[in-house]
Amino acid sequence: MQLLIAIAQSLSLVLCGIFILYVATLIRAYRGWRPQAPGRSEDFQWHFLIPCRDEEAVIGQTVTGLRGKFPGAHLWVIDDDSDDQTGAIVEAFASGDDRVHLVSRKRPEARTGKGDALNAAYRALEAWLPPDADPHGVVVGVFDADGLPAPECLDVCAAPHLFGDPTVGAVQIEVRILNLNERHLLPEKGRAANLFARTLLRMQDIEFRVPIAALQLVRRRIGTVGMGGNGQFTRLSALRDIDEGNGIPWRGSLLEDFELGLHVLLAGWRNEYTRDTYVEQEGLFDLKRLITQRTRWGQGNMQCSRYMPDAWSSYHVTNAGVSELTYYLIQPWLQILGTFVYPLPLLAVGITALFDPAGLQSFLMDGGWALFAAYLVVGAGQFAVWAFLYVAANERQSGWWRAAGWGMAYVLYTYKFYVTSWKAMMRILTGRSGWSKTRRNAEISFDGPIAKEA
Repeated sequence: MQLLIAIAQSLSLVLCGIFILYVATLIRAYRGWRPQAPGRSEDFQWHFLIPCRDEEAVIGQTVTGLRGKFPGAHLWVIDDDSDDQTGAIVEAFASGDDRVHLVSRKRPEARTGKGDALNAAYRALEAWLPPDADPHGVVVGVFDADGLPAPECLDVCAAPHLFGDPTVGAVQIEVRILNLNERHLLPEKGRAANLFARTLLRMQDIEFRVPIAALQLVRRRIGTVGMGGNGQFTRLSALRDIDEGNGIPWRGSLLEDFELGLHVLLAGWRNEYTRDTYVEQEGLFDLKRLITQRTRWGQGNMQCSRYMPDAWSSYHVTNAGVSELTYYLIQPWLQILGTFVYPLPLLAVGITALFDPAGLQSFLMDGGWALFAAYLVVGAGQFAVWAFLYVAANERQSGWWRAAGWGMAYVLYTYKFYVTSWKAMMRILTGRSGWSKTRRNAEISFDGPIAKEA
């Protein structure tokens, strides 16, 4: 039985060790980031695509905010056959502003996924542009209906190392959580429920601003930067390169943002990422809605694994890039495997405690306790470290004790991936590939129709 415990712990430590090397690489890239000079947004023509389905609660504020910050940009708002007043609200804006465009979709063509909605706006934009428009100087941005980019966003994206470089086809900016400072997210509930809700928002901010940012910075070096659902920008000439002549640069995966960026890479363009600017979006303080969102992302990740052979055979992707893409695309499957592997040491200890308590005591006294402690420390520390980096870079006023608390919370937060990976796999096995729109926070108390979870 002691041999069983040792084997289980060793197997888990090997997997943890591999991941620690990965995390160490991410930390080095994150700590090495330095700001760079912006460019001139006036050198480009900007068009924002905003897919909407039942967004009456937020779309008016979003349109007003984007038009105020970026008066030269065109907004293409896609009403994906909403049941509420989304279309009417946008139409009212469009009637008095020639830079606001409403793209209306109706069922059965509508509500077939975010990618299809973006394709409809892309075709409308192409039809609107004059024949002599320079596609290399036209940049198409994608924002969610709750997306609020920083005022300097376009100048940063126009920087010499971003769209100022003619080889760059797409740029992803940092994502931050908008509603971090709301204290009473659930006014009808008590302090414990509100503390949990605030912590859930903080975990998402840590996730976007540290480990995801670090991953993107590593990808910059090896040429595999991925696009996100909010704050992605793509050169029109790159979109034309991948639309296959039929007006569908977005191919239908539930992870349509990453899928788009992958096709841009495979077409020979370079993707870039920057932390010099950001887009803010609502965080989800309800665990059920967060699980719905991340299940969709996990299923989209699994769907995109079909592109691995294309990446392996592409002359445009380096060997290091192929390795990173492969690891990223198989992560949901590794998490499913991890649900069996990581609990093995604890299970083995439990079985031994029941049937051979003397053997367990002997194993621990002979040094097994150190292996077990290393297993626990390594397993938790590789995730908790992100909270300390987050405080060091963004929240020094919060203090290190709070960083320690957030670190422990982040360890627990990562367990959602095991749940969402299993749910994503079950959706694939049962043939469910519909796009599940996550309800906005405002829809919880909004007096009107709300988008249903799929």
